[in-house]
Amino acid sequence: MHIARSALAAAIAVSLLGGCSVIADQTPGASPGLSTSATEAVRQLGELTVAPSASMRGYSRARFPHWRDTGPNCNVRDTVLRRDGERLGPVKLSGCNVVGGRWHSPYDDATLTDPKQVDIDHTVPLANAWRSGAHAWDDKRRGDFANDLTRPQLKAVSRTSNRAKGDQNPAQWKPPVRAYWCQYAQDWIAVKYHWKLTVTTAEKAALEDMIGTCR
Repeated sequence: MHIARSALAAAIAVSLLGGCSVIADQTPGASPGLSTSATEAVRQLGELTVAPSASMRGYSRARFPHWRDTGPNCNVRDTVLRRDGERLGPVKLSGCNVVGGRWHSPYDDATLTDPKQVDIDHTVPLANAWRSGAHAWDDKRRGDFANDLTRPQLKAVSRTSNRAKGDQNPAQWKPPVRAYWCQYAQDWIAVKYHWKLTVTTAEKAALEDMIGTCR
């Protein structure tokens, strides 16, 4: 099992330079500067296939059917709005549609009070997934990916940050809130690992740097 040495070295360096006290992971071979979850992300990243981005030929968002129905007149978007909104308090419902509440956008630290201001972001964008392996899937599997509520793939964020991110990978765009880089990298890796998607060389290097911010 291969572990990305550069990621471990970066994490150790950050911990030492920051002069902070961390609880070392006790897993054999783990970096003393990384938490258990970050160490697991390093392991998963080391097992991802590194490959150039595939062609966008044939891509459209319609090839990733979403949002799936989750009840009478509601869908996966409503499910995420309710889940993420309830972290800050009660949400207002009309049937099972979310029509009011409060949301925290972790990318830019914005607080939103109108569901129309909230986008449901795919941590790994659909177009990025297409370029990293999903072009070979059938539409059913692509739909499973686009509606994945089990992995950290769907999250409520501000429309502004979602539009700024677009379909870019971490080598091209990172959340403006640097304190969120550690979690963002772990989420990105977890999604790509589960769905067996590839990473580019630049993408992997960026993820290693972001994991290096985990303390």
